[in-house]
Amino acid sequence: MAATELRGVVGPGPAAVAAPGGGGAGPPVVGGGGGRGDSGPGPGVASGTVAAASAGGPSAGAGGVAAAGPAPVPPSGGSGGSGAGASGSAREGWLFKWTNYIKGYQRRWFVLSNGLLSYYRSKAEMRHTCRGTINLATANITVEDSCNFIISNGGAQTYHLKASSEVERQRWVTALELAKAKAVKMLAESDESGDEESVSQTDKTELQNTLRTLSSKVEDLSTCNDLIAKHGTALQRSLSELESLKLPAESNEKIKQVNERATLFRITSNAMINACRDFLMLAQTHSKKWQKSLQYERDQRIRLEETLEQLAKQHNHLERAFRGATVLPANTPGSAGSGKDQCCSGKGDVSDEDDENEFFDAPEIITMPENLGHKRTGSNISGASSDISLDEQYKHQLEETKKEKRTRIPYKPNYSLNLWSIMKNCIGKELSKIPMPVNFNEPLSMLQRLTEDLEYHELLDRAAKCENSLEQLCYVAAFTVSSYSTTVFRTSKPFNPLLGETFELDRLEENGYRSLCEQVSHHPPAAAHHAESKNGWTLRQEIKITSKFRGKYLSIMPLGTIHCIFHATGHHYTWKKVTTTVHNIIVGKLWIDQSGEIDIVNHKTGDKCNLKFVPYSYFSRDVARKVTGEVTDPSGKVHFALLGTWDEKMDCFKVQSATGENGGDARQRGHEAEESRVMLWKRNPLPKNAENMYYFSELALTLNAWEGGTAPTDSRLRPDQRLMENGRWDEANAEKQRLEEKQRLSRKKREAEAMKATEDGTPYDPYKALWFERKKDPVTKELTHIYRGEYWECKEKQDWDSCPDIF
Repeated sequence: MAATELRGVVGPGPAAVAAPGGGGAGPPVVGGGGGRGDSGPGPGVASGTVAAASAGGPSAGAGGVAAAGPAPVPPSGGSGGSGAGASGSAREGWLFKWTNYIKGYQRRWFVLSNGLLSYYRSKAEMRHTCRGTINLATANITVEDSCNFIISNGGAQTYHLKASSEVERQRWVTALELAKAKAVKMLAESDESGDEESVSQTDKTELQNTLRTLSSKVEDLSTCNDLIAKHGTALQRSLSELESLKLPAESNEKIKQVNERATLFRITSNAMINACRDFLMLAQTHSKKWQKSLQYERDQRIRLEETLEQLAKQHNHLERAFRGATVLPANTPGSAGSGKDQCCSGKGDVSDEDDENEFFDAPEIITMPENLGHKRTGSNISGASSDISLDEQYKHQLEETKKEKRTRIPYKPNYSLNLWSIMKNCIGKELSKIPMPVNFNEPLSMLQRLTEDLEYHELLDRAAKCENSLEQLCYVAAFTVSSYSTTVFRTSKPFNPLLGETFELDRLEENGYRSLCEQVSHHPPAAAHHAESKNGWTLRQEIKITSKFRGKYLSIMPLGTIHCIFHATGHHYTWKKVTTTVHNIIVGKLWIDQSGEIDIVNHKTGDKCNLKFVPYSYFSRDVARKVTGEVTDPSGKVHFALLGTWDEKMDCFKVQSATGENGGDARQRGHEAEESRVMLWKRNPLPKNAENMYYFSELALTLNAWEGGTAPTDSRLRPDQRLMENGRWDEANAEKQRLEEKQRLSRKKREAEAMKATEDGTPYDPYKALWFERKKDPVTKELTHIYRGEYWECKEKQDWDSCPDIF
């Protein structure tokens, strides 16, 4: 190829260079210095674009250098693409996007930038309207055929795209894969680093140093270019001298090819230097603009924080001034003041969106401010002083436990802490990445909260005695609703269990049941629960907690199926939990609401019960926290209607069927006839002074009481939780930090072992739960952890050798 032809391709920007090798076509590399790139229906290579020859594109020479010609001119209305645009995007250009079966593929302008792929109807529309954006960090890129490819992020968004040619498609796919890799890397680095830091003087200095370094490197490249040009000229002169010699015709042809390649090499080096200079000039031009933009965003954020803090102060002042104003009728026991107004002080915003966030403690190191102390109140009955060891306290509590179940715990210390000051930097992030001190916890773990589902176990005892499966289903439904009654005033967060942590509750003698929970997974966090009763029932579940935090509210979505099996009849019931929403995260009093539907299914008979948890609305005149339900047989006929609230009681009404005037089936609702009403469940009153003890129920007060003989992984032995219960919160925060760091090191050790086993080609067994086994559920066909047994036998023998050291 003549050197003049190559100059038409390269111009002032980078040349088209193929992957090194002996003539094979390498994958395309997307880059460039800002000029227009591939245009028209053919695989053109324009000035300012770095691209390798790919299948179907320009052919590569014998030495691995693409013999590309001048770029073709795009026809009018062609669907060409472009490389890096002037806006700083990684790639932009026209693609055809599938819309529907009527319009088919439509031409759209796509822009790939910062790990996001956005599209517009036209290039001019970029200034004001974006038609859609997909995050490549969580997306899958699939090639269908020569021109078509698919981008999907798991079902929520799917783009079916078509390029004008196979080369164009390959360049887009390569650019997307590179952008995805960078986005995933940035996401991982963001997870490790935690909260973003504002732009500081150090950042600006670092930016200037980077620019100076780039400038120095460009000078080095320029020096290398001069040397290459010098040696290249000498090489060409030597080759010319060889041509003048009388050599065989075949040798002259080879010398001519080498001469052309030397010319191409020199042009390529010139293009590389030009590209580096262009990049440096662009960086210097835009650095000040970027600094101004970042500073503006920082100032805006500070102003917003100040405004929200002022709003919070004004709101608290108004609450104190108008303490008597309530939204709902008072129903708080003890000295809780206005009662339910704290749970419904504003309009409820319920989110039905799904997210991967987790309602668990943060893995980051917790740094407590110096003024985050607490004041001991005169009613604090911890009885613990700094010179008394925890072991001595445990022994003292053990002696009390042997006598009777405890009915009170140390009062919650009186302190003032602004939740917004910690949460304001965490909007839109995973809750697991938010560093939360124990000041926002209650002295119970998530395993103990799961065990609280058994607060009204007597409902299952009654259900086990029912001969009629539909009546039995009514009691199961009431038990399902009763598990939410303990949450009405419980706005504090439970402790996140450590991997391998357990909690047992042995009430076989008093209540006829015993229960075991274990944290079976760390990522994602999951807990398995198994309870069995000598009264004829078994309850088991595996729950994964996810959440969505959006500043104004926090939605908690428990994922997993709950199973209840009755031994005498073999009836097997399953259901899932509803969404819990915590309101007034920014200002006002925190209050909790439950919303969604629960379908309880009897897999043996086909009977079903549909429960509807009505979300609270400020403008609704309906009963707050209302729950309605219907019990139907396999044919869909309604036999019982359920009505009540999830925080008070549930009633059951028998539905009488009668023949209508036209011969149709007219149902007469049971609640129209008061005589058919049966109260299935009513909430037990809270203990005296419950408002000072985290609003714990009678069962909750006993869950963390010291018991002898439990496994060394039991939640009762968790030191940070025990310190918090005894009012020593500063020490609890330090201990919490130690435990999380210990768990982090254990996780890294397992990951290193798994990586080493992969490299060595040896089998590696991943972490397995100790008391539960992961298997397919025979009823739901879901993979879940099912109790494998042996815990209570090990307890009887006091054989805990297999338990890990987690505390």
